[in-house]
Amino acid sequence: MVRHVVCFKMKEGCSAAEAKEMLLSMRGREETALSVEVGIDALRSPRSYDLILIVTLADMAALERYQTAGYHAHTVKPYMHSVTDTSRSVSVDYETDEA
Repeated sequence: MVRHVVCFKMKEGCSAAEAKEMLLSMRGREETALSVEVGIDALRSPRSYDLILIVTLADMAALERYQTAGYHAHTVKPYMHSVTDTSRSVSVDYETDEA
């Protein structure tokens, strides 16, 4: 299994709640995603990110397809780039034995 984790900073005036709904719309639409979890930051400290995405995929090949094809690549990713500060977002992709 591979976990794809992204922390987003929202652009000024953009809604984390709306972005959360867009990310959750991958459930059932993005065939490579085995699970999709999204959370909005509750603490709102100066070092906090606004939104987190955690996607579980079968393997690294599925991660590559997720990044370049399908619903995520053609619908979700362009939307997220329009409402988040991509220069301040961070991601981690790691392999795990957990399902």
